Amino acid sequence: MSLATSTPDELSVCSLFFSYDTNTKSFIVASSEKTLHIQNILLNKNIAGNILLETKNVAEIQGLQFSGEFISLVDKELEELYLKDFPYAKELNPKLWQIKVKHFKLTDNSLGFGKKIVVDFSLD
Repeated sequence: MSLATSTPDELSVCSLFFSYDTNTKSFIVASSEKTLHIQNILLNKNIAGNILLETKNVAEIQGLQFSGEFISLVDKELEELYLKDFPYAKELNPKLWQIKVKHFKLTDNSLGFGKKIVVDFSLD
């Protein structure tokens, strides 16, 4: 995933490996508190990001845009999910974070050119 963060004076974008939990509508990621994007998040927990399928075929374009809230992970089940997906990370003892998704927008050209599906969890 690509993740964008900001403060009034700073912008940052980074790439992260992730796990996703459908029950909590959350991504789980690992990142050091020393990074610029985490320093931004400590000042402004609102983030945006995207995940895309790389292709040059227009009919196969698929991409997910999202926004949400980035917080320190406290849920042990979500931690286990991440470590199951990335077992080598356990040895690194990473700092894990949770992205609580508020909004998804999926573009999926396999459903028709420019087909968009929007889900807003903030209205739940």
